[in-house]
Amino acid sequence: MTQRHFDQMTPERPDYDAVAAAYAEVFEHLEREPTEAVKRWDELRRELSNYRALTGLQFAQNTRDADARAEKEFADEFFPRVADLQTRMKRQLLERRDVLEPTLGAHIFELWTSDVATFEPAIESELVAEAKTTTERNELVASAEIEFDGESLNLAQLARHCQSSDRAHREAATRANWGWYAEHSEQTDDIYDRLVELRTRMARKLGFETYTPLGYLRMQRVDYSAQDVARFRSEVVEHIVPLVAELKRKQADALGVETLKVWDDAVHDPAGTPKPNGSPEEMIERAGEMFGAMHPELGAFFDMMLERGLTDLVSRKGKAAGGFCTSLEGGAPFIFGNFNGTHSDMHTFTHEMGHAFQCWLSRENYPLDLMWPTLESCEIHSMSLEFFCAPHMELFFGDDADRYRRLHLTENLTFIPYGVAVDHFQHLVYDNPDATPADRRAMWLEMEATYLPWRDWDDIEHGASGGGWHKQGHIFGSPFYYIDYVLALTCALQFWSRMRDDPAGALADYVTLCRRGGDASFLELVRSAKLRSPFEPGSLISAVETARQTLDL
Repeated sequence: MTQRHFDQMTPERPDYDAVAAAYAEVFEHLEREPTEAVKRWDELRRELSNYRALTGLQFAQNTRDADARAEKEFADEFFPRVADLQTRMKRQLLERRDVLEPTLGAHIFELWTSDVATFEPAIESELVAEAKTTTERNELVASAEIEFDGESLNLAQLARHCQSSDRAHREAATRANWGWYAEHSEQTDDIYDRLVELRTRMARKLGFETYTPLGYLRMQRVDYSAQDVARFRSEVVEHIVPLVAELKRKQADALGVETLKVWDDAVHDPAGTPKPNGSPEEMIERAGEMFGAMHPELGAFFDMMLERGLTDLVSRKGKAAGGFCTSLEGGAPFIFGNFNGTHSDMHTFTHEMGHAFQCWLSRENYPLDLMWPTLESCEIHSMSLEFFCAPHMELFFGDDADRYRRLHLTENLTFIPYGVAVDHFQHLVYDNPDATPADRRAMWLEMEATYLPWRDWDDIEHGASGGGWHKQGHIFGSPFYYIDYVLALTCALQFWSRMRDDPAGALADYVTLCRRGGDASFLELVRSAKLRSPFEPGSLISAVETARQTLDL
């Protein structure tokens, strides 16, 4: 396929009747030539996948664009209809496993077994409603315009003020941030009420008592269970929460305060957080230098991304919040971000570059299901690249590079308890689907007491009453997609530890892992990269000890 510039890519709206006819041909070929039928099906899915990704991306770039919104609404209704055709195809492929497995391998049949359990035509209307309701939440957050310090800011732009070295300034910014969430609290709770109800109804139509097992199947978790995750959360309570509590005490001492407040969370010394030097354009130029020095394939890949316009990194009004990487035609990745002039620009950028690099290296994996791995494996690529890039931070932070590296490590360690709190919260929510908004706030306060006992909201009522989870977009749009970051981070910390002694060997294993894409399950990919499973008892101890040495604890 011709490698087109992003500006030349336009969504080509599919016609359902044409797609159904194409599937009919595939089904017909499946009887006589199953291998050829899979190839035809894969080509069709890649076309549809590109349309879906491009439509979602262009809407995220400007949620106020009426045409982009209309196309997104069409896609939200179209793909649940196609899900029936896809599920029928996968069921028929599973019936021919003995014929196809020698060519396709065993792993893909495990994925398809999960997939067929997650759909029946009876839940099509709920899938459409789920997509629309998730879009409603994204639009709400993107619409934020907060008057602060003489400017009208969105939430991403306000974030830089929340990291100010001036405590009074960051307190005011933090209050403005949570003031917006408080103002939209009822609307947010209503959106989530509807999402929980929809997902629970889908689960029960498919024969599950609650949404949780369906959620795990939708995440294609084929080699670990909710019980494994619960045991891992216990390990976090035992090994990581005490470490972070110690880091928080050290942070309070450095800031000269008796008690850390929520507006102090992001600031670890009186000088404030280090900020990257130069404009976004200058940062991108330096990134090319960094990636070229790290690995020839990584450097060439980044050059290709720039030449084809496959990034959109600067925050602006109307742009959706957050950052992500998606895959377009020919497996070309696109990085979406919201640079706001803070240190988080760098680790968000290198994080999404990890996703993009993996996507590019495995773009020819066949079938399409094997291009991306399951999400906890995806996050190994992204979080590990953050650490592999750390030795090059002088390019971006100059004399503050060591401060950045210490902050990056500290924030990652601090993230682990938060990540498992988000995961545990979602288990509580879906195991108690009739809970009221007040009940959910109580659940979140329980999570903060267990995993984040240092959190002090002062008199910020929205947070103090249990509304802190309203900020976490994954809870709304990607249920149970959050422990993935924590599991991957335990693997990334292992790469970090290894690169201190053998940087070339660790990076070589990382590139090999990226090249595999999704050709194996999470635990098999972990083993192949010479990493230890996060579910092994004591898997966090080594990372804790290395972190203590590095941070002088």
